[in-house]
Amino acid sequence: MANPPFNVDDVSLSSVEKDIRFNTHGIPRNKSKAPKAEQGKETVPNANYLWINLFATSLKPEGRAALVMANSASDARHSEAEIRRTLIERNLIYGMLTLPSNMFYTVTLPATLWFFDKAKPDDSILFIDARNIFTQIDRAHREFSEEQIQNIAVISHLRKGRRDEFIRLVDSYFAAGMEKLGENRDRVGPVAGLCAPEKLLDYVENFIIFYKESQKIIAQNHQFIGVNKAYREFQRREEKRGKLGVFWHTQGSGKSFSMIFYARKIFRRLTGNFTFVVITDRDDLDGQIYRNFLNTGTVQKSEAAQPKNSEEMRRFLGQNKRLVFTLIQKFRWPKGQEYPLLSARDDIIVIVDEAHRTQYESLAENMRKGLPNANYLAFTGTPLLGRDRKTNEWFGDYVSEYNFKQSMDDGATVPLFYEKRVPEVTIQNEDLSEEFYEILEDENLDDTQQAKLEKKFAQELEVIKRDDRLETIAKDIVYHFPRRGYLGKGLMIAVDKFTAVKMYDKTQRLWKEELRNLQGRISQSASDIEKARLKKIVEYMRAVQMAVVISEEAGEEEKFKKQGLDIKPHRARMNQLDEHGHDIEYNFKDAEHPLQLVFVCAMWLTGFDAQTVSTLYLDKPMKDHTLMQTIARANRVTPHQVNGVTKTNGEIVDYYNVFRNMKKALRDYAQGQEGLEEVPVREKAELFALLDDAVEQGLTFCQEKDVDLRALLERREVFKSIEQFKLYADTLLGNDEWRKAFNVYENTISSLYEACKPEILGRDVVRSVAVFQYLRGVIDSIIEQQDIGAVSLRIGQLLDESVVVNDAEAFTRQDHSAEYQIIKRGKIWDLSKINFEKLKEDFQHAEYKNIEIADLRAFIQRKLEQMLQQNVTRADFAQRLRQIVDKYNAGGSSTENYFEELMNFAKEMQAEDERSVREGLTEDELELFDLLKKEKMTQEETQKVKLAAKSLLHRLLEARPKVLVQDWHKDSQTQKAVRSEVEKALDENLPESYDRVLFRQKCDNVFEMMLDYANNGLKWVA
Repeated sequence: MANPPFNVDDVSLSSVEKDIRFNTHGIPRNKSKAPKAEQGKETVPNANYLWINLFATSLKPEGRAALVMANSASDARHSEAEIRRTLIERNLIYGMLTLPSNMFYTVTLPATLWFFDKAKPDDSILFIDARNIFTQIDRAHREFSEEQIQNIAVISHLRKGRRDEFIRLVDSYFAAGMEKLGENRDRVGPVAGLCAPEKLLDYVENFIIFYKESQKIIAQNHQFIGVNKAYREFQRREEKRGKLGVFWHTQGSGKSFSMIFYARKIFRRLTGNFTFVVITDRDDLDGQIYRNFLNTGTVQKSEAAQPKNSEEMRRFLGQNKRLVFTLIQKFRWPKGQEYPLLSARDDIIVIVDEAHRTQYESLAENMRKGLPNANYLAFTGTPLLGRDRKTNEWFGDYVSEYNFKQSMDDGATVPLFYEKRVPEVTIQNEDLSEEFYEILEDENLDDTQQAKLEKKFAQELEVIKRDDRLETIAKDIVYHFPRRGYLGKGLMIAVDKFTAVKMYDKTQRLWKEELRNLQGRISQSASDIEKARLKKIVEYMRAVQMAVVISEEAGEEEKFKKQGLDIKPHRARMNQLDEHGHDIEYNFKDAEHPLQLVFVCAMWLTGFDAQTVSTLYLDKPMKDHTLMQTIARANRVTPHQVNGVTKTNGEIVDYYNVFRNMKKALRDYAQGQEGLEEVPVREKAELFALLDDAVEQGLTFCQEKDVDLRALLERREVFKSIEQFKLYADTLLGNDEWRKAFNVYENTISSLYEACKPEILGRDVVRSVAVFQYLRGVIDSIIEQQDIGAVSLRIGQLLDESVVVNDAEAFTRQDHSAEYQIIKRGKIWDLSKINFEKLKEDFQHAEYKNIEIADLRAFIQRKLEQMLQQNVTRADFAQRLRQIVDKYNAGGSSTENYFEELMNFAKEMQAEDERSVREGLTEDELELFDLLKKEKMTQEETQKVKLAAKSLLHRLLEARPKVLVQDWHKDSQTQKAVRSEVEKALDENLPESYDRVLFRQKCDNVFEMMLDYANNGLKWVA
């Protein structure tokens, strides 16, 4: 390997043109022919290609060599391009490897490795782009690690057909990885299990899918284990006699994608002409599963079918469709007549999804008769018909279980809490018949069912639908919905379609009344804090949209009219698309859309996932699997925050005392075969206990650090003890670990507090929450340079949200307004106006030195971040600041020395921040100037480099035709055009002392900076 003659220019042409070492493959010449008077004095512009020639001609018959060459040599034009073409035609170049920049200690320019091989077996050339492969040594230097060298080299081995080298390298990495896993077995046990070669290959092949070619979906642990269990059972299908088992994974744990993983693995791994028939009991669920299979590429439209009836199903099965999606209702047949044979094939896999009740009645029997030799697997979020094990008879044993609590422990779903808020008018009937529940589960009641419901269960319906009771519930929803902690979306579940519309109408009317009431209180209030709190509620309420979502039926307008209701505007809303072409379901699932509260009776209670649904208002008799499926609408995990609050749990507000059936439902449908001591859906009161415990733990931690918040809470006017809060903040800021630990305690307390709202309002613990939040606010106002006034307002609003409950049964509440305000102003910094002598003097007399240090450090970090965004060449400032902080954290400097070093660093930042003014440049021009300048420039050269920076920026931004066209960085041709303009502008203005190599290096630096900014959408380049 040899280094190039970077700085050799203007070699006399006469000294090399007759030397075969330098001219065998062509000789580099100046672009233009020399004048006649100058002939004989002509020079070679750069020695790069003389060097390349020397290597190429020095090779022995089977010789090989490699050399480092500036990137500019790889695309040089004119005579140099001819030499390059000749070398290629003579088959001397084996390959080229493009290096990252900053790989040399003396120069920063990017380079390319040229590899020669005179005994090449073919005429191909290997190109490797390694510009993004490197190990950063420090800010200015990079290198290849041994592993990176091996990885690059193995590409060459594979090109030569030496696959054994690749396998040996992979084996060595795998062995080293397993050794590391063995050393950390306790910490990475599950990962180590997955990394067994057979499992890892299985996972990569069968458990990674792309949804709509844009979202990557990877299986979670329970999906990987469960699907493989089901797959092994399928391999024993003859022995199992078609009973493949029950795949029970609780709602929200990715059950529909588990189906896809299962089907894909069978299609890929096993030989046969398999057909999957997916059975559901609802149109919306059937459509959702069908779309998931299509959107993941598991099946093409031509290979899938949704038959309209059993005749069409028989035809599809005869055509060997890979996937058939249908409803259990399609198996209806006249009573007393034998159901016909649909297919006698034994390679049909029937997946039954959430068709609980119908699986044990005539429809299921018809399905079995029509497909007698099929293999049956039940996928369900609730175990079919509870724990009485009837599932054994139909499907066999459970093949995989993943219950409610397991999913919460794994973080696959959020925990659920319920609150029983039963209006006093309710008459509790513990002995409602199974028939009542069954009729209510079917939203599309036929005339016979409707008549039976109205006649036989008139008393129960009268209780549920009594007008004054519904009015009371609507008032409570209007109070509760805008005062929750996490303002996620909500579902109100009514007993029937008529009541859903009636509840919408009542809630809308009362919602408007509440807005008028709040506006009146805002205008009358003398407290700015109370006004701010109420305005926030009003702002949210004004933005909220509501809707009714119920299934359509024949003659519904007349039916609703008889009840004094108008269904037409609701039906129009359900059927219309918005200006973006989105329907009501899409808008409700969209976390940002203002459609927040929807009134339903049966739709969207199964097979419907909207991640931000956090609140359910239940006013419908439910039990068993229907109840479990319904409450699971609120257990989805979402990263979406609302006003900075994260969804940590779902809440069910129970108006009918549905939860009297909860223990039995949980025992039968959520806990698994072994049962659980801890109920996975708990009363909301337990959240209050968790909050009390978190506060107690936080107080104990603080006391151990001499931060006595208990004593502070005993004072009457806690938040007027500003000096005490400053003292405590100073204590915690003296140790980074203490401060971080306190933040963890405060985060836990605040999250639990938000989850307890609005019921927690008015309780004594709110003062404790406020103390933690205020102390955190004081610290953050220093660390993050926040305005303490905003923090004070937030704490004031928190305390002002006290609520007095006058009549719990009637849900009437009266807000209590507090008359106080907390004021503390944070330090305002301006780098250009800092008096460093005064700053040093103030520190000597400061009572809370850790606060002063944290304040200065936070300001420096924020200001430095701004300066780095303005100019990439300031990266060394960030490195030096990190060294100062690390030295102090390691105990290498005292508090006084630490402050001194930070202050001196701020002085240097001040000088740097003002440099653009001194240089007579804008910030963007200064950045280009810094990239273009070289060491030891004369005054004349400095002025020329400044001119080059200004003219380049002008040409790129203002010249016509436009240089930086939209998305210029995404296309190689437009990139080349921009690069050419950069070179032209710099060639016109940079000093003559910039030789060819340095010129190329500066062009590279500027263009790489532009590409980086453009790819990230930053500054003038984008």
